[in-house]
Amino acid sequence: MEYTHLVPVILSGGTGSRLWPLSRESHPKPFLTLPDGQSLLQKTFLRACSFTQVEEIITITNKEYHLKSKAEYEKSLPHLSIPSCSFLLEPYGRNTAPAIALAALKAAETFGPNVLLLILPADHLVQDIASFGQDVEQAYTLANNNQLVTFGIKPTFPETGFGYIEYCPASYQVQRFIEKPNAETAQTYLDSGRFLWNSGIFCFKASVILDKFALHAPDLLHAAKICWEETKRTNSNPSVLKLEMESFSKLPDISIDYVIMEKSLDLAVIPCHFTWQDIGSWEAYKTLFESDPHGNTVIGDAVLIDSENNFIHSEGRMVASIGINNLTIIDTPDAMLIMPRNRTQDVKQIVQKLKTKAHESYLNHRTVIRPWGSYTVLEEGLAFKIKRIVVKPQASLSLQQHQHRSEHWVIVEGCAKVVNGEKEYLLQTNESTFIPMCTPHRLSNPSHTNLVIIEVQTGHYLGEDDILRLEDIYGRVTT
Repeated sequence: MEYTHLVPVILSGGTGSRLWPLSRESHPKPFLTLPDGQSLLQKTFLRACSFTQVEEIITITNKEYHLKSKAEYEKSLPHLSIPSCSFLLEPYGRNTAPAIALAALKAAETFGPNVLLLILPADHLVQDIASFGQDVEQAYTLANNNQLVTFGIKPTFPETGFGYIEYCPASYQVQRFIEKPNAETAQTYLDSGRFLWNSGIFCFKASVILDKFALHAPDLLHAAKICWEETKRTNSNPSVLKLEMESFSKLPDISIDYVIMEKSLDLAVIPCHFTWQDIGSWEAYKTLFESDPHGNTVIGDAVLIDSENNFIHSEGRMVASIGINNLTIIDTPDAMLIMPRNRTQDVKQIVQKLKTKAHESYLNHRTVIRPWGSYTVLEEGLAFKIKRIVVKPQASLSLQQHQHRSEHWVIVEGCAKVVNGEKEYLLQTNESTFIPMCTPHRLSNPSHTNLVIIEVQTGHYLGEDDILRLEDIYGRVTT
C-alpha cells in the first residue's frame, strides 16, 4: 500500500547506562559498534529508509551527540535511497513524550497533518528487515485509518526488564499497559499468550497524536508549541534545529506510554513477526556472540579454567579465571565491572554513584571520539596530562586557547599543520612545538593519512572545559 508521506522519527537520546563501562554518557549505546561493524544507530537509519514512501528522517538526540549522529547517518548514505535527514537537538533529555510532540509538530508543518510517523528507538536490533517491513505495512493501514498503532513482541522468556501489553488476540486491540513485572508475574504473562513485550515502536498520523496530546496532556502540547515556535525563531538551518533551551525546560520529563498510550481506547497492537532485541543490558548484548561448550561467551583475550556460563568482555588485557560461574566481567582500559549475570539490570546504580562522585568514568572513555579523530589519555598526575591524539586526514581541530595550561606537541606519525599565535608552520615526524598558555592555536592534518601526536599538558588545571573555541569547522565555537 502506498502513502504520500512517511517520516521515520528516530529517538536517540538515551545514555545506555546499563551497558557501562562500554557505554559512557559521551559515547552512549546507539554508537556502540556491533560484531558486523555497524552501530545500532546506523542500523536504525538503514531500517528507517527501507521503504519507498520515506520523505525524510527526523532524528531527535542530545545536542552533544549531533556530530556523532550525523557521522553515523553519513556512513549509511551509500545504502539509502532518500538521503534526507533533519535533527532536533535537545539541550538535555526530556523523555519520549516531549520528543514525539515536537517531532509531530515539525512533520505536520513540513508535510501536512496527515503525514504518518514511524517512531523508532535507536537502541533496538532488528535482524529480519523483510518481516519488519510487512509488520510496518500492516501498521500503515491501521494508522491511515486514524488509529494509534504500537508494535508488540511475542515474549520468549519471562523478562522483568520490559514493559508488557495485554491485548485481545482476536482483534489486536490493546487492553492495558503494564510496567516491568517481577519474575513470577512475568511467567504468568508468558504462559497466558495474551501479553506482548512493549517495544516502544509506534505508528500514527501527526494529526492523531497531536489530538491525543490536546486531549490527555494539553499543558505539554502548549509548552511544545511554544518551544517549536521559539526554536524556529532562533535557528536558521531547518535541517539542524537546536531546541530553544528556556522554552524546552518547561516541558515535563515523561514518557509517551504514560501520557498517551495508557489512556487511549483506540490503540491497536501488531504482534510482530520480525526478530527483535532491545540491547539494553549485558545479558542482551551477550546474545550477539557465540558461547563455547561450557556456556562461556568471551570477547577479547581470556583463559578460563573450571569456569562456566560466564560473559567476559576484555579490551586489551588478558582476563584469567579459575572456578567462577555465572559472572559478567567487562574490562575496559579505565574501568572494570564484575557482577552476577542476574544483576545486569542494576548497572545503572553504579553509574549514578559515579555521577554523584563526579568520577570521569561515567562520562568519558580513556579514548574519546571527536569529529576530527580521537584522543587517548595515557597518563595524568597533579599538574600534567599526556595524550595520544589522532587526527583524521584533511581534518582540523578548532582554533582555540587555554587559560590554565600549556601544551607540548611531538609528531609521532604524519605531517601536522600548526597555527601557534601569529605563526603558521608544518611539522614532520620527530619534530615538536610548544604552545604557551593563552595562545590561540590550531592543529590540522593536511595529508591523506592519519596524523598521530603525543601531547603533554602542564598547568594547575587540566580539565576539558578549559577550551575557548574561536573558530571551528564543526560549529562548536564558544559563545
